[in-house]
Amino acid sequence: MATHSLDPGAPDPAFLSFWRERHLCTLTTPRPDGSPHVVPVGVTYDPEARLARVITNRTSAKVRHVRAAGPQGERVAVCQVAGRRWATLEGRAFVRTEPERVAEAVRRYAERYERTPAPNPDRVVIEIELTHAMGNARRPA
Repeated sequence: MATHSLDPGAPDPAFLSFWRERHLCTLTTPRPDGSPHVVPVGVTYDPEARLARVITNRTSAKVRHVRAAGPQGERVAVCQVAGRRWATLEGRAFVRTEPERVAEAVRRYAERYERTPAPNPDRVVIEIELTHAMGNARRPA
């Protein structure tokens, strides 16, 4: 299986198609001691904006980890796997609370996962400004 490094703003069609399929993903953030905190999440990928988005509760550990990094953001990765296909997006994460950003993230989540999340006044979005993408999203022959 080949590993491919990609420009996250210009993915090949197979990689983009894989990110449009409904898959559970993981988000990895560093804990204060530097150890990885890996949790299951839903992720949406917006190559035009070079963003990945994760909706979550403002009190979650992942939000605390990202906020702890300060205004420069925290380096994180999101990943999804389906059999021998896999894809990872990396970048700097920021917690966004603006209603229009949260609404856009919810809209994209509903589109990808075919389910609109219940209203949540504590919802925020972790936006990941993408710097790197890699994976093997081609279906085996």
